[in-house]
Amino acid sequence: MLGPRQVAQPALFYEFSLEDHVPQDHLLRSIDRFVDLGSIRGHLADFYSHTGRPSVDPELLIRMLLVGYCFGIRSERRLCEEVHLNLAYRWFCRLDLSDRVPDHSTFSKNRHGRFRESELLRHLFEVTVARCIAEGLVSGQRMAVDASLIEADANKQNSTPKEEWDAERIDPVDAPRAVREYLDTLDEAAFGAASEVQPKFTSHSDPASQWTAARKGPAFFSYSDNYLIDTDHGVIVDVEATRSIRQAEVGSTKTMLDRVKDRFDLHPERLVNAD
Repeated sequence: MLGPRQVAQPALFYEFSLEDHVPQDHLLRSIDRFVDLGSIRGHLADFYSHTGRPSVDPELLIRMLLVGYCFGIRSERRLCEEVHLNLAYRWFCRLDLSDRVPDHSTFSKNRHGRFRESELLRHLFEVTVARCIAEGLVSGQRMAVDASLIEADANKQNSTPKEEWDAERIDPVDAPRAVREYLDTLDEAAFGAASEVQPKFTSHSDPASQWTAARKGPAFFSYSDNYLIDTDHGVIVDVEATRSIRQAEVGSTKTMLDRVKDRFDLHPERLVNAD
């Protein structure tokens, strides 16, 4: 017999538990068991005013960012939409069904403001590495270095060839934020001071990126994400972004080795180049 048509009926009260609707084998449950965000508020205390309206909880923003990183959601606008709709994402972010999801503009303001100035993401990374060391997943005896090319959000059409660069002088006061930040990094070993060789093309929107054909295909603007990896369990113990040139990548190895020695007292006996 043909069943009746299902029509949603409004109700005055609902009894609903997010906990019951997130599968026990869901990836976010595994991550949640090891995520320690208890130090966030103390780390950010000096970067918030003592007056004014209460801010969005920074732990909520970090949990949402983790969702985006784990599930490949690169757009902040789409991330907010997905957290609003997905029950597992709400559970991980400690949001009830009636809780409001932050606006996407809040992420931009915090990522370019408080999170960046306080180096919060670096702090959380090092807290995670410390947890791995405490759990016996890192010995620090054998390490490897590797680099991945990260394509920059820049294109050749909006760039200047090196032979024309000197002729196009830009007043730093009138320059966009990306250019001002680039000028501030000219003396850093990972960027402007890595090499005296002038790049073939310089992007207007992201001048710190490097024009490269390292993938043996069409050239593009990129950065290098350099990793220091403990080979016991493949745990990344440090990371350093540079321009995509060999001199900067070599210099990043020394930077990372010095940092893990200072932060975690790790002294590798062997170092392997994963390239």
